Amino acid sequence: MEREYGSGGAAIARALADRLGWKLWDEELTAEIARVANVDQTAVKKCEERVDSVLYRLFKVYARGSYERSLPVGESRAFDTDQAFATLEKVVKEVAQRDSCVIVGRGSTFILRNRPEAFHVFIYASVGEKVRRLKGIGKSEKEALQLIEDIDRDRAAFIRHYFSKEWPLRPLYNLMINSKPGDEYVVEMILSHIAASEKRTAAPAHT
Repeated sequence: MEREYGSGGAAIARALADRLGWKLWDEELTAEIARVANVDQTAVKKCEERVDSVLYRLFKVYARGSYERSLPVGESRAFDTDQAFATLEKVVKEVAQRDSCVIVGRGSTFILRNRPEAFHVFIYASVGEKVRRLKGIGKSEKEALQLIEDIDRDRAAFIRHYFSKEWPLRPLYNLMINSKPGDEYVVEMILSHIAASEKRTAAPAHT
């Protein structure tokens, strides 16, 4: 599941995973990336004292936007951005193979684009709706507007650099949906589209 910053994608992904009984990979994915990369708390503290390169900042901001509150503990400058991306790609592919799951952001749609069993969703919303949601988690209107602009711009730059594509790339998604009607509505719509997709896949071919 990819989403515009502030559209509520993280909460929708959590609710979707609960309804399906599937593993949610959001903050847990950041922790897994840190584990695989062998990143510790000391490295995090050192990272905080250094000026990030442009590409490292893009990787960091892309991860931060995942759950729309604060930077994850697992970020580190112990490895450069290309190494960080290689770890991300490896982890996303591995967790997708383990069990049915919901993966939030981090370019997972692009990483899993050749997996026919993957169902890709993009959540979007108007600026007004995104500001409303972000104010609900304590952001000021000014801060919300700045975050909406900055984080999605950096996400697009991240995808452009590593996949040479524009973000969002509409042909990759099975469903793109506005979160304005509410999280429950969006979850129901996703579930109905997944069911329809599974039914179509399971239908015998006509001869």
